[in-house]
Amino acid sequence: MKTLNLIILVLLPIFFSCKNEQKEKEKHIAQLVNEWQAKQIVFPENLIFTRYLTDTTDFLIPQSEYKVLIYVDSIGCTSCKLQLPKWKELIEYTNSSAKEEVPFLFFFHSKDYKEIRYLLKRDGFDRPVCIDMDDRLNKLNNFPADMTFQTFLLDKDNKVVALGNPVHNTAVKDLYLKQITGKESPTKNMLKTTAEATQTEIDFGTFNKSEIKQATIEIKNTGDNPLVIVDVSTMCGCTEATYDKQPAKPGEALRVGIKMTPKDTGFFDEVVTVKYNSMNNQPVKVKIKGNVR
Repeated sequence: MKTLNLIILVLLPIFFSCKNEQKEKEKHIAQLVNEWQAKQIVFPENLIFTRYLTDTTDFLIPQSEYKVLIYVDSIGCTSCKLQLPKWKELIEYTNSSAKEEVPFLFFFHSKDYKEIRYLLKRDGFDRPVCIDMDDRLNKLNNFPADMTFQTFLLDKDNKVVALGNPVHNTAVKDLYLKQITGKESPTKNMLKTTAEATQTEIDFGTFNKSEIKQATIEIKNTGDNPLVIVDVSTMCGCTEATYDKQPAKPGEALRVGIKMTPKDTGFFDEVVTVKYNSMNNQPVKVKIKGNVR
C-alpha cells in the first residue's frame, strides 16, 4: 500500500487542475495503479530488434533484476512522445548508478516507418528497438490509452513495479532511480531557491521550413541558495533544449539553449518548461512561437 500511495502522489501532479477534477484524476490514477501494480507483462514470441531500423540485431530480453519497458503507440506526434535525447541521458545515468546494466526495451507501434528511422538517426539513438507493426505487445497486455501510463519499470519476472514516463516527469524518474539503485535522488535534499526567466517569450517570426532557429534564455537566481536546473522539457520533438549544468549563486543566471528544427509548416505555439530546485515546486516556463512556411 505504501508503494501504491507513493506512485499516486508522483503521478497526480501531471494532471493537476481544479479540486474536483483533481479528485477524479486521483481516483483514475488509483484505479490504474491498482490494476497494473505487480501485473506481469507478456512479451510476444519471435521478436525482431533492429538498429536504426536497418540492421537486425541479435537481442534477447534479459532476465535482469530490473528492466524498463517503453511502448509508443501510433497516435499523435511521435517525436513529441519519444524525446530520444532525454532517454539517452537517462540510460547513461542509470547504468552508471546501478549495480548492473538495466535493459531499456523500446517498442514502437508506428504507421510512419520513415519518421521513426529519421528520428533515430537524427538523435543518434543506436540502441536496439522493436518495430511492432502489428501491435502484438499491446494486444497481449492491453496498455492504457494515455501515453503517461505506457512506460513501466519491471522486475526480473516482468512484473510491474512502477509505471509512468520518467523522461516526461522528474518525480517519476526519481521513483525509478530509487527503486533501481536504492538511493535517493541527488536533488531530493538540495537547498531550495527561487528563479525567473529574463525573457518569458520568444517569437521566431516567419521563416522557411529549411531553416533552423536558435535562441538562448537566461534563468536568474532570485533566491538565497544556489540555483540548479534539474530538467528542461519541450512540448514538441522539433524543439531541443540544452542547459548549464553547474550551480548559479544568488543573483547569477544559468543559460538555456533552444533549437527549433521545423518538421511541418504552419504556426506553432509551445512552452519550454525549466525545472529547478524550486521552493514551491513551480517550474519556469518560456513561450516559443513562430510561423513556418
